[in-house]
Amino acid sequence: MLRSRRGAVDVGTITAVWPEADTLKILDQRQLPGAVEYLTCRSAAEVVAAIADLAVRGAPAIGVAGLYGLWVEAVRVSARPDARDRVLDAAGRLRHARPTAVNLAAAIDFGLEKLGTATGPEAVSRLRKAADTLAAEERTRTHRQAQWGASLVSKTASLLTHCNTGSLAAVGMGTALGMIRALYAAGRLSQVWVDETRPLLQGARLTAWELAQDGIPARLVTDSMAGSLMAQGLVDAVVVGADRIAANGDTANKIGTYSLAVLAHYHQVPFYVVAPVTTIDPKTPDGHRIPIEERHPDEVRRVAGQLVAPAQFPVYNPAFDVTPAHLISAIVTDAGILRPPYAGAIAALFSED
Repeated sequence: MLRSRRGAVDVGTITAVWPEADTLKILDQRQLPGAVEYLTCRSAAEVVAAIADLAVRGAPAIGVAGLYGLWVEAVRVSARPDARDRVLDAAGRLRHARPTAVNLAAAIDFGLEKLGTATGPEAVSRLRKAADTLAAEERTRTHRQAQWGASLVSKTASLLTHCNTGSLAAVGMGTALGMIRALYAAGRLSQVWVDETRPLLQGARLTAWELAQDGIPARLVTDSMAGSLMAQGLVDAVVVGADRIAANGDTANKIGTYSLAVLAHYHQVPFYVVAPVTTIDPKTPDGHRIPIEERHPDEVRRVAGQLVAPAQFPVYNPAFDVTPAHLISAIVTDAGILRPPYAGAIAALFSED
């Protein structure tokens, strides 16, 4: 995996992943905001590592990255007699690189469906076309759901968001941050409160960086300040993304989201989830069935590589939590706004397909 570096980036043109010749370029989010660096991936194994190590993250973005990863593997092994077996093996490894976000598995399934029985150059062509199609569709979805989300806010509002849900996490405007961008463009946004989002500080490192590049008014707060902000009447709505939405509306998102939903419910602040239809998993009946990834203890014991706890102190580090459907005011998708009861709304959405 090759690494390259360049200077400042116009955030309006950010693409988390994109194909280049026979390789996949990935904007390495582990290095932000201190450095803008790119990885060049030439195999599925390198893409798996980039996804698992959070060089690329966010449910829509890792879905697109995973499918391009399958394409670069097909390129790499195209001339081998066992090329098809190697591509299918790579599909399994990519699918399980991160278990919670349903987009990744769905993207690989989409690619395999388009692959069919093709081999050699035809397999390469079909997988590249599938990945390009998925990327274009995700880009369109972000613009649609941003407009739907903005329609929920009729007055100039102050919003609180968690983790990173912008162009770094999706292909296009982003999910919750796409809604924020649409409101800002419409002149209906006064302030964004950005949770730092422990333990990996995606809010502080990534969302604050995107908002600063866009010139959107925002202030950074620690996760534990959210309740105080709501109590003071400084938050008009909470907007978050999602990694998987179950058939009943229960939603898995970055750890700390559930706490925000409880606080919002207590303070009667609307709590909105913004995610494309591709993040809804009708095969998962409820939040109890969503697999929750547990990550390395040092993500909690260290901040920016520096120990902030005893080196071997025991740690519990789930990457996500599940917000029950009854705490969610609305789910904003590219197909429209879903409202309670979500089981019926989600069933109707998929029956239309």
